Amino acid sequence: MFERRQVKAKSGISLTRLAIPLLIIMTLTTVNGVSADEKTLIQKLTPVKQSIMAPALKLQDMDEETTDLKDLKGKTVVVNFWATWCPPCRKEMASLGRLHQSTKDKNVEVLAVDIGEDDDAVFAFMAELDPTPEFTVLFNEDGSLMKSWKVRGLPTTFIINPKGEIAYFAIGGRNFDDPEIIKAITDLNFSTHKT
Repeated sequence: MFERRQVKAKSGISLTRLAIPLLIIMTLTTVNGVSADEKTLIQKLTPVKQSIMAPALKLQDMDEETTDLKDLKGKTVVVNFWATWCPPCRKEMASLGRLHQSTKDKNVEVLAVDIGEDDDAVFAFMAELDPTPEFTVLFNEDGSLMKSWKVRGLPTTFIINPKGEIAYFAIGGRNFDDPEIIKAITDLNFSTHKT
């Protein structure tokens, strides 16, 4: 049988006593479906005041199928540039998954463009997520899209309206399933058709 030992720190405090509160904090993962980490994410998008067409984007996904942004014209598209080594990118990934789930029947497409990594790194990261995201993950291993899309840091997200124009952008992590963000994204389908 295993003997349970208690290790004492120099101060005389049991490390087991220290570990229990730490374990509770670490396992406090979600409240109302939102992790404690995600609560630190920003809850707004920055509107783009002038009409700017989205740059070209044509990449392979995790199934080696090609996705071309121009084929998605007529839909609102969320284009998220990210990497597995980026802490805010990792924090917002679950909320992107929930955004996809809540808007997939509302003419919204979510594309997550991994920058500069091979598929092994991305597959390993996706395997850690529960549930595994169902949105499209694309690979830009050479990072070339950062220049054409003017991405200055990761994560950076662009919201493309059904006409193919950039309507909003976000630099840094976001909680993408925040009700105000979802409303801003889904409202693009209506406002674009009126003009």
